[in-house]
Amino acid sequence: MEGMRPGAAKAHDNHLGDRVDDPLIDRLHWVIRQAIRVLAVLMVAVILWTVADVVLVLYEKLSDPPFLLLDLNDIFVVFAAFLAVLIAIEIFVNITLYLRDDVIHVKLVIATALMAIARKVIVLDLATLAPMYLFAIGVIVLALGVTYWLVSARPDE
Repeated sequence: MEGMRPGAAKAHDNHLGDRVDDPLIDRLHWVIRQAIRVLAVLMVAVILWTVADVVLVLYEKLSDPPFLLLDLNDIFVVFAAFLAVLIAIEIFVNITLYLRDDVIHVKLVIATALMAIARKVIVLDLATLAPMYLFAIGVIVLALGVTYWLVSARPDE
């Protein structure tokens, strides 16, 4: 356990946390961890930007005549903006968990993908879609749903 950072679990391959004998590889691991930290900071910037976008979209939709009323299309635009924020937050959580544990949390990644495809389904314009595109979206939703169910049903090790 010597050389591991404090709190790192040994239950999985801690591929970026273990110190290696080769100083070059050890330094490259450090560089990758710093790059992940930069990604986390950039993701926070994206989250703040998308929150500002939600505020702007809501302001624009509520200030257009009829004042303070949203039609169905406006509601879908607002929902899409909200879901974009939630997806960005889930991606940030994925990044920070990866930074902390050096392992990809499959269930969380699948849940994030489900949220992203749900956003796509919510904002679909069925009048302009080809049937094959709609079928493909359905297959993706089904595959992600079954995968999430299988991962959730698996006993923790």
